[in-house]
Amino acid sequence: MATIEIDRDAATKPSTSRSLDLKLEVVVIPVSDVDRAKAFYTRLGWRLDADFASGSEWRVIQFTPPGSACSVIFGRNVTAAAPGSVRGLYLIVSDLEAARQDLLDRGIAVSEPFHGACDIHAGPDEPYLFGSVRVSGADPERGSYSSFASFSDPDGNGWLFQEVTTRLPGRITADGTTFASQRDLAAALRRASVAHGEHETRIGGHDENWADWYADYIVREQAGLPLPS
Repeated sequence: MATIEIDRDAATKPSTSRSLDLKLEVVVIPVSDVDRAKAFYTRLGWRLDADFASGSEWRVIQFTPPGSACSVIFGRNVTAAAPGSVRGLYLIVSDLEAARQDLLDRGIAVSEPFHGACDIHAGPDEPYLFGSVRVSGADPERGSYSSFASFSDPDGNGWLFQEVTTRLPGRITADGTTFASQRDLAAALRRASVAHGEHETRIGGHDENWADWYADYIVREQAGLPLPS
């Protein structure tokens, strides 16, 4: 099977036509047992932001994943959607194996790594971004956006880890490089270290400007620009 190919030249430039930012901050997920769901998302290690109630008829709970600008809410009389009916909730991670191991250490079941097949988009598996068929193992070329793992909450609402190390062009501007957590920054530094080692091999010696090279590599990687050689 062929693996997914991403056209990195097809990204559009950021729109400059809007005068206001539109920030997605909340996603509603339907659950059948509020306390059970609260216990599950607490076990994930997500930040509990709120637990509000009005008598026995209404309750809303908000959690935020580490490093995320978007939160999830659930509760009683919060949504008419059927419990467990939400699928394809993506959590972007810089290290898929580390993300999986964190869940396993917390006693949360998570799938093995998988990637997609670009020539098949039907099958018995639960659909995700690249279709339905899940090919065992991370993407052989370890391409950004191409490796996944999945898990579900007690009601069956479906979550996916997606490993992203290099953003598509236009997704993040070069002057807007930020890291949401110490872990993400450390992972970027490790990738830069490996690439810099290859750079020093090519130039045949120690690079005294290694700090500038690291900074250039990290900014370019996150912005989806050509990497330094």
